[in-house]
Amino acid sequence: MPRILLKTDDHARDSAGLRYVYPVLSRRAGGISIGINLNPNNACNWHCIYCQVPNLTRGGPPPIDLALLEYELTTLLNSISQGSLIIDHNSPSHPSNGLHSLRDIAFSGNGEPTSAAEFPLAVSLVHNVLHAHGLDQQVMLRLITNGSLLDRRSVQAGIERIGNASGEVWFKVDSASTTGLALINGTHIKTETVSRRLTRCAALAPTWVQTCLFKLDNTLPTEDEITHYLALLAPIAKQLKGVHLYSLARPSLQKEAPRLMRLDAEYLENIAQRIRQLGLIVQVNA
Repeated sequence: MPRILLKTDDHARDSAGLRYVYPVLSRRAGGISIGINLNPNNACNWHCIYCQVPNLTRGGPPPIDLALLEYELTTLLNSISQGSLIIDHNSPSHPSNGLHSLRDIAFSGNGEPTSAAEFPLAVSLVHNVLHAHGLDQQVMLRLITNGSLLDRRSVQAGIERIGNASGEVWFKVDSASTTGLALINGTHIKTETVSRRLTRCAALAPTWVQTCLFKLDNTLPTEDEITHYLALLAPIAKQLKGVHLYSLARPSLQKEAPRLMRLDAEYLENIAQRIRQLGLIVQVNA
């Protein structure tokens, strides 16, 4: 495998020339992350206006070739151990600590990973590969999800396996209002549904909320939006590990891209302080 240059502002899914597996330099993970892309057809059940996936379409993934996934993950892990990854130290907002460490294997990719019928099997497969490499106690197993399919028993089973493997879930909550969810994520669900699914997720595996804030049409998130967001978190704060609060790091590839603008660290920190008043840990990445 050729050497691969990693940057925080470039999370290309094809950087390693593989179908399901790709390495990235992650600000929030604090180092190298191996992504598992169960949506290689760029299909998702949501349409987030800040999404960096090219040619994003609505839908679910094709059947997953689990044997190929296992081969690709094993190949990439072996390649990393041989020093195939190069870190760009000039990359914007690059992690300053543990930069060369493999931090996690994350189910993320180009759509909602839990929409794959093979999701629970893929979780077990990845954990087994980590164990075979002696990494299951060193490398975190993560799921990055919009939480929309938490009512499925198969999805719950996969998340429970992540919890049993000492892994964790990053659960997307960009808005806590019906209007905001429709505008930002392209989904028509009620806030009560988000709260119920988030609560269920936290009971199955350690769960962080991940929230992306930004200016839309040069306008900050409204006070009403922030108030609704805090109200959603407050009743279940003790059940959560914390909140990953961040703004745009890479350009959106959706039609709404010209309407979006990154927020500065000071604004995010002000919102983080309000979240911390709920008793939650907040990690900020501007």
